[in-house]
Amino acid sequence: MAPRVRVRAPELIGKGGWLNTGNVDLSLADLRGRIVILDFWTFCCVNCLHVLDELRELEEKHRDTVVIIGVHSPKFVHEAEHQAVVDAVERYGVEHPVLDDPELATWKQYAVRAWPTLVVIDPEGYVVAQHSGEGHAHALEALVAELEAEHGAKGTLRRGDGPYVAPEPVATDLRFPGKAVVLPGGGFLVSDSTRHQLVEMAGDGETVVRRVGSGERGFGSGASDGVASFNEPQGLALLPDGKVVVADTVNHALRTYDPETGAVTTIVGTGRQWMQGQPTSGPALDVSLSSPWDVAWFGERLWIAMAGVHQLWTYDPESGTVEAAAGTTNEGIVDGPLREAWFAQPSGIAASADGERLWVADSEGSALRWVDREGFVHTAVGKGLFDFGHRDGDAAQALLQHPLGVTALPDGSVAVADTYNHALRRYDPASGEVTTLATDLREPSDAVLVGDDVVVVESARHRLTRLRLPESAVRVEAVAHRTQRAATDVAPGRLRVDVVFSAPAGQKLDTRYGPSTRLIVSSTPPELLAEGAGTGTDLGRDLVLAEGATEGILHVSAMAASCDDDPANEYPACHMHQNDWGVPVRVVSGGVDRLPLVLAGLDG
Repeated sequence: MAPRVRVRAPELIGKGGWLNTGNVDLSLADLRGRIVILDFWTFCCVNCLHVLDELRELEEKHRDTVVIIGVHSPKFVHEAEHQAVVDAVERYGVEHPVLDDPELATWKQYAVRAWPTLVVIDPEGYVVAQHSGEGHAHALEALVAELEAEHGAKGTLRRGDGPYVAPEPVATDLRFPGKAVVLPGGGFLVSDSTRHQLVEMAGDGETVVRRVGSGERGFGSGASDGVASFNEPQGLALLPDGKVVVADTVNHALRTYDPETGAVTTIVGTGRQWMQGQPTSGPALDVSLSSPWDVAWFGERLWIAMAGVHQLWTYDPESGTVEAAAGTTNEGIVDGPLREAWFAQPSGIAASADGERLWVADSEGSALRWVDREGFVHTAVGKGLFDFGHRDGDAAQALLQHPLGVTALPDGSVAVADTYNHALRRYDPASGEVTTLATDLREPSDAVLVGDDVVVVESARHRLTRLRLPESAVRVEAVAHRTQRAATDVAPGRLRVDVVFSAPAGQKLDTRYGPSTRLIVSSTPPELLAEGAGTGTDLGRDLVLAEGATEGILHVSAMAASCDDDPANEYPACHMHQNDWGVPVRVVSGGVDRLPLVLAGLDG
């Protein structure tokens, strides 16, 4: 067994305190003898949600030796609110202790640079591995087995129950609902995301008519009376034939629900998450999706907000095919032709009243975008990944905070469920102005029109809220924010970027069919880099910062494929490791000239 670097794990500190522990504060000393996996996450981040799902099987299989600790490290101001973290832990079914670290104290102690990041601590309290991004479940499984054997033999492994204490359940008709659609009969269908169901409600928005699905995570089709099952469903869209398409988000699939018969059928997706290198077009049931968050009918196609890969896809029901339509999988705000544009976790889409625009709530960029009939992407509101707030007025300087929903209004304007501002906003293309329609909503995630009213999915209040569209806007004092994540001070001139990757035990980089690594580098603004932008196969690169540049964001995307190291196996199993870093940098004399980014392993 190869010797490891011995790095003592820093203590776990968070001003917000501990969740899921029965009001008990934990320390690393309390966890000595257990294998600890720290999951640095924030609840806005779809990649973090993917990792939560990746960890579930490991968590169950090794419950007597492994303790997973979620370290909630906020990006947005709203995510630093303690109650918002409490809500998120329930919303996403987190069944392990969570440290609420609103000031990023533990994040800084562990030198974390990206959401999500996993840090493994051995039973003696030493850091033995770090992984950034997704796709590391198999590597963690191998490392846990290795640590169990090593520390079992040494007598330093302590088995037993973990510190997780489940919170008391709360009785409500809805629990963190995601989206809604108006049914032809006048009622509503609501995605009851945390309970893994659809709920049909009467026209009053309060009376439950029917529940669809078993209420347990699953991927079963059939009748709605308990045979069918969903996994955190979100977006809903009414098809011309009266069926409702459901974005079954954590199943990475689209389903249909027939209100007449109650039948649930899968129409798109394999039930497995799409990963880089897999097909992006073909027969709909043969192509995997990645966290579809919303759906809308536009231009004789069903459009899909593919939050998990920062793209828009389309489904053609006549041919039964699906394809990636817009976005490159790079995260950011870049306008232009559909296949060259960048998105940042699109989470809400809606066709305009005249059918000429597809509106997009691009949540991680705190942006409102739109697609035209000619195949171009435009930005109405939004500045970038780290600028957000609540500011009305001219769209060029207006600010949103992680919007999740859009609703086309009859006059050609669009209402935005400005989720982390707890507000309903409006953008008018005719005037170019952004206004606020309503405040004091709690994490609104969608809205639908009913006559002169707008019915808002008030997710964190677990209800539908009916509002009369106001004749005049609400006045809100302008507030602007930048993420509190500190910028990295870098020296002017040459900057070395090294992506650190060590293949998991028993695996190797397989280059039989060409390079098995890829590195993509870009910047915001593009003028930050004089040299070094672009795509290559080496996981290290020398960049040159432009003369006179003072600050910006480096976008680094890395992928590595590792395969089982077994010469006797002609077709070894291979695994994809990938992560995207958006690193704020400040160019100052005396700054660092090397930027290490850990994909898997430890930086020597």
